[in-house]
Parts: sequence; structure tokens; C-alpha cells
Amino acid sequence: MTNAVTRIAGLAGWGGAAILPGMIARVLGLSLTMLAAAPAMAEVRAVVVGVSDYQVLDVDLQGPVHDARLMAEVLVARGVAPEAITVLSTDPTGLPAGVASGPADRASILAALQAASAASGQGDTLIFYFSGHGAQAPDLSGDEGGGYDEILLPADAAGWKGATQAVENAILDDELLTWAQAALDRGVKVVGLIDACHSATGFRAVGGTGVARVVDEAVLNIPSDVVPVLGEPGPSLSGEFVFLYSSQSDQRSFEYPLADGSAWHGEFTLRLAQTLRDVPDASWAQVLAATREAMVQGPARQMPEGEGPLLDAAVFGEGRGAARWPIVGGRLEAGLLDGLAEGAEVALYAAAAGGEAMAVLPLGTVDARSATLRGDLPEGAVWAELVSAPPPATLTLAAPVRSDAADGFDYSPWLAALPAPGAKPDLVPILTQGVVALAGADGVLDPAGPMSSPRILPLPEETPEDAVARVLDQAAHGLRLRAVLAGASGRSLTGAKAIDMAIDRRAAEGACDRVAEPLPHDPAKGVAPCDQLWLTLTNIGGKAQDISVLYFAADFSVAPIWPVQNLANRLAPGESVRVGLQIKADSIAGLEEIWVLAVPVDPDAPRVDLTRLATPEMTRAFAGTSSDMALWLEGRMDPDSRSRGFTLKPAPLTLIRQPVRLTPGATTPGFSLEH
Repeated sequence: MTNAVTRIAGLAGWGGAAILPGMIARVLGLSLTMLAAAPAMAEVRAVVVGVSDYQVLDVDLQGPVHDARLMAEVLVARGVAPEAITVLSTDPTGLPAGVASGPADRASILAALQAASAASGQGDTLIFYFSGHGAQAPDLSGDEGGGYDEILLPADAAGWKGATQAVENAILDDELLTWAQAALDRGVKVVGLIDACHSATGFRAVGGTGVARVVDEAVLNIPSDVVPVLGEPGPSLSGEFVFLYSSQSDQRSFEYPLADGSAWHGEFTLRLAQTLRDVPDASWAQVLAATREAMVQGPARQMPEGEGPLLDAAVFGEGRGAARWPIVGGRLEAGLLDGLAEGAEVALYAAAAGGEAMAVLPLGTVDARSATLRGDLPEGAVWAELVSAPPPATLTLAAPVRSDAADGFDYSPWLAALPAPGAKPDLVPILTQGVVALAGADGVLDPAGPMSSPRILPLPEETPEDAVARVLDQAAHGLRLRAVLAGASGRSLTGAKAIDMAIDRRAAEGACDRVAEPLPHDPAKGVAPCDQLWLTLTNIGGKAQDISVLYFAADFSVAPIWPVQNLANRLAPGESVRVGLQIKADSIAGLEEIWVLAVPVDPDAPRVDLTRLATPEMTRAFAGTSSDMALWLEGRMDPDSRSRGFTLKPAPLTLIRQPVRLTPGATTPGFSLEH
């Protein structure tokens, strides 16, 4: 792995679609979302589907039945009448009282959708939620443009049937399009969420702990000589709708077990449910952003996406009404399903809203729905609010996996150099082309294209042991910092926005010294070698903010971007700063991130420069600083240095994560800065 680190680009609001982003706006076909605000007397109806056990196909999952139950609970908690919810699941036990249930086969799903639509009128909202497998099949009608239909697989789905030239009992995107448009034409709002995917895209999950929710053509026995009909895409949906997708159309969606092993859940569903439970008032765009942030702390290599006219509309219902949980009998009535984990810190209060924090305590044992508190509970403390996620555990690897058992390379030196595998790995070492590639916990090799999974490459005179130690130390620091910052920034959607960011791109014109005029950056187009990106950061809050910018590269290294040379980084309300970066000519393909960090400060307070978090050596330089946030982050980065028990609640931290999609370059990433 090279030491190169940062090329820069911005990707505001970019996310993922487990099922076809742009096309899904016309197909409802592998991506639906949840609700938009409804008039006072409008009604909400939901069809919730969870398919874990397949009757014919040998592709069973563990999470969808738990996902369906969780989403039904969330809908009821947000005010949807239980009798307006139909759950079609291969295991309908444990549902909220009053919720109707049935089998998750094709006929039942289509019948439930038609019944819900028929019962809905002008201003009502229809929700369709699906958790299970998705796939692709050759399009024989010619309306897909790309040649393939996106399909959902009910419990009775089977393989390809020659007589009908289709995957037996699958639900096509065209069928969902017809259902959705009919409802939209009558003034009904359509929202949906799909935790499944259709993308194989050549990615290989060769190790790891997650299970991908996609079935490829070989499993479905689709004949190789079936030629899809190419044609013009059909019309887009028209009306009031919003769709959330569990990952990008070229990504897989994964499910993982809860930390206590009690149940599996789709990563997207789990994080979305946590967000919907905790926020009383937010738009779908805000919910999507918060879900994305929560997923960064999980193992999945997937980024959710959303689209539709109602994306900026308010989410239905009331939610919890406050992001605090009750404490009963000394035990917190919230757990893994609420996004908590052992070591997370909660502030303690005497009331369900408002008031001063009485103390901050870490959580002890956490199960699915409750948790213990470490330390003495102050008298009168009966509510708790999440302050931060737990410090990340020590980096662990899965057992090494060969991507090609017959490639002829001698991997014995690498096998001897790799550490023993851990129980819950962060990374999967994949032996490929004579070196070691490091895939995420999902085990997907090169998800962003060739060489996008970082390789461990020895430097001159380095042994494999030296190279492994160096790269894993870098990975441990980068991944820990990523999780710490995401956990420290909180999950509140109702606070006032502190920092606004705009990004301009100056595209290269044949060489790094010639660039075009600046244009607003379109994240979907990515960035290419020698492009420049300019960030305009503006303090739109009511308090001074100290701004730091870091860059997280695909090789897990973190680079300080701004400020440099100890320049002043404080923005008074209304002030702006521009930070420019240029992508080096030798950058490689990959998905990386810009981190913009803002800490509110008093005008006469010492300056907070968080670029010192970039490397372990720089992090240790925090010793002696007077910033509460800097001291708190230093403790989270070095768990051995911090005491447990009562702690001070850290200063607020705003984190803007800007994904950066890089187009293929040469071999080594790099960056340069302009101001």
C-alpha cells in the first residue's frame, strides 16, 4: 500500500441505491421509501414485506423477518394505526398488536398492495417496504433502456421459466410502476423503502461476516442465450413520491447480526429505523443524511440514496418526541435497536426534555432493547440522551482468503506476516495477484473498480512483516478516527445548521497546469486526475466556529487539509473561507471522503485545530490543549488514556462527510492544496 493520500473532491448529498436510483423513479422497482407529511385527516397505510425463508431457491436470509417486525414497530410508534399495517413475512411472530399479517408470496404481496391502494384517497399516503433478495432478469419488453428488469423475489420465487420467459413468481419493476402510478394519479402519496439490491457488477464477496441481499443470474438459472430487448426507457413516475435506497445501484446491500447475536438485520433498515424513532420532526433528506452517518459506524460498504419530489418534505408522524430514553429501575430502556452499544456515553437528565446534564456515564451490557449504566446514577436522573458512540474496538482481520486458488503465487510469507484472525473482523485480507488486498467487512474485493481495495505493498527494504505492520497501523488509526468523529457528531436533526458548504469543480484540460472555468460540482460525475475542487465554507450559525478539514483516503490514511502552516481557522458568523485541492495525475479509482469539522467556540477561546488528529503522532500533540472537544477526541483515540465513570459532556461537533468518487488513474493517490 502506498503512502499517498488525498486527492479531493466533494460529493454533497450523494448516497446509494440498493436498487436502481434514476430508473427507480420510474419503476418503484427496487427501491421505495417511507412517508411524507400528510394532512391532518389524511390516512397512512403500509405494506411491509420480510422474506427470509425461500420455498424453492436455496438463498435464505436471516434478517428480513426481523426487519419487517422492526419497521412495523417504527410505523406504529410514529402514529400509523396498527390496523392500517399489513406485514407479509415468513415469520410474523412478535408483531405489534392489531397489525394484520400473512404470507410473503407473490400473490399475497400484490393483493395487499392493491387493497391498500384501493382504500386510499386524495392526500393519503401509501408505504411499501421490502426486505429480502433482489435480482436482475433480461428485459423482454424493451422499456428498461439498459436491457434488464429489476426484480424482487417473494418467498415463492423460483428460477427461470422458459414458457413465460421470466423468473417464476418474481415481482417486476414494471408491475410496481403500474401500481404506483395508478395511486399517484388519484392524489395518493407513495413512499417506500427497499432493503435489497440487484447489483452483482462483478464484485466478489470472498470473506467477511455479512450476507449480500442479491441473487445472480446463475442461481436463477437464466439461460445465457436469452437476449434482452434494448429500447427506450419508459416514462418516469409523476406525482408526489419519495424513494429511499439501501445502497448504490452498483453496490450490494448487506445484513449483519446484532452485537449480542440475538437477531440479524439489514444494515440500512436498522440505521433507518433508529433515525425514524429518534427524530420528531425532520425531512426525508435529513433522515437520509442521518442514516448515512450512522451506517458509517457499521460494517457495510454501502451508501443509501433517496430521490423524489417529497424528499424535502417532512416525515410522517411524531416519532419519539425527544431523543431521550427513560431509566427504570436503574436500567436504560433502549439498546442495540436504538443504535446503542457497550461503551457508548449517555448524558443523564431529570426531565424528558430540556435541563442541564447531571452527568455522563458509559453503558455497560447492552442487549437488543435495554442497557446497564456504569457508575453511580445521580439522584433524580431518570432520562438519558446519547452523547457519543463507543470508542471503536481494536482493529481485527478475518482469516485470509485467496481470490483465485490456482493463481500460482507463493503466499506463505504473507500468511506468516498477517495477524491471527479476530471474531468480528473489520477487514478481510484477500490474497490476489501475489499481494494482500484489504477488503471491508463485507468481503467485497475492488468495489469501486480494479485496485480500489488497498494493497499491502512493501516499501524498499521492507519485509512482508514490516509492510503488514505499517499498513495495519495506518488502517487502525484511520478507521478509528472515522468512527470516533461520526460518533462524536451526534444524531440530532433538529439543531440549527452551523456550516454551509458549496463545491466548485475546475476540470483538467489535458494537463494538471490547465483547468477549465469553475462550475458547480456534480457528485454523480465524480472527479478525474488533475481536476481541482474548491470548497466554500460559510459559518451560517450564530456562534464562531473553528474549522478543520481532513481527507480519508481509500488506503485508510488521513491527511490534514486545512488549516495549514498554523493559519487561523476561526470563522465568525457570516464569514467564509475557500479551500482548493487538486487531484494528482497518478490517482487511482476509489471512494474516499472529505471531512469538514466545526467546533463552536467563544471569541476569546484558544483556537481548535483538529488536523492534528490526522496521524497517531499528531494526535498525541493534543496533550496540553485547552479545548474540551480536542481533549475528548484525544481520549477516544487513545482509550487507555481515559478514565471511565463520570465525564464531562464534550463540546458540540459538526461533521460534514463528503464522499468522493474518483475515476481511474494510474497507481498512486496524491493531493495538493490551494487557498
